[in-house]
Amino acid sequence: MEIVLDIRDLNSWFGDNHVLKGIRMEIAKNSVTSVMGPSGCGKSTFIRCLNRMHDLTPGYRMSGEILLDGVNIYSERVDPVYLRRRVGMVFQQPNPFPRMSVFENVAVGLRLNGRSVSRAEIAEAVEKSLRMAALWDEVKDHLSRPGMSLSGGQQQRLCIARALAVEPEVLLMDEPCSALDPVSTAKIEELIEDLSERYTIAVVTHNMQQAARISDNVAFFLMGELIEMDKSGKIFTNPADKRTEQYITGRFG
Repeated sequence: MEIVLDIRDLNSWFGDNHVLKGIRMEIAKNSVTSVMGPSGCGKSTFIRCLNRMHDLTPGYRMSGEILLDGVNIYSERVDPVYLRRRVGMVFQQPNPFPRMSVFENVAVGLRLNGRSVSRAEIAEAVEKSLRMAALWDEVKDHLSRPGMSLSGGQQQRLCIARALAVEPEVLLMDEPCSALDPVSTAKIEELIEDLSERYTIAVVTHNMQQAARISDNVAFFLMGELIEMDKSGKIFTNPADKRTEQYITGRFG
C-alpha cells in the first residue's frame, strides 16, 4: 500500500482554541477516506490543513507534519500555490466563478499555472475534465453560458472539473453533497467512486450512509481528536472504540 499523505502529530490552534489534537493518520493512494464526526469536531479544519488553506487565517498556527509523497507541505521550501495544484479542493457550497462561462470556469486554472498552453491544449483539457466530472454530455452545447446558470448539482460537478483540470494528485472534498438533492448526490457519489481509480480522495461528510457507500477507509473525529480510523466495513460493523459505536448508533452527535 503506497501512502500519499502521512499526518504526523498534527495540532492546530485558532488563537487559544486548540482545535486539532495530535492527529496521526495515513491516507493511501487511489483510496477514498471519509472523515466523519459531530459538528465542531475539527473535520473541516483538518481537511483544510492538507493543502494549507488556513495559512492566512488570523490567529492560526499548527505543529506537527503533513507529508505529501514524503515531503512536509509546511516546509518553507514548499510553495503553497504549487501545493494547491497538487492537492485540489471542492467546497460544501458550489462556487463557480460568477462572471465566467462554463468553459472559462474549467480553463482558469490552466491559464494561471505558469506555463504556456495553447488554445487547442486548453480546449482538450477542458473537455477531458468535464468528461471526468460526468458533465460533458450535459454542457457540451452550452460551454459559453455562465457557470452560475447551471443547476446546483451541475455547478458542483463543474467545480470538480475545475479542480481536475490542473491534474492534482489528491482531491479534498468538504461535504460536497450537503447542499444537493438526492439525485445530484448520487451522481457525485458515483463520480467519487470513478475518480478514486486515478486520484487519492479525502471527503468530509456528516452522512454516515454516504461514508459507508463511498469509502475505503473512515476516520472518526471527536472534539479535535482522531478516535479511530479503519476500513469502512470494520468501522460500521465492529468499531474498536465505544465512542465510535455510540456515534454510529445515534446515541450522541
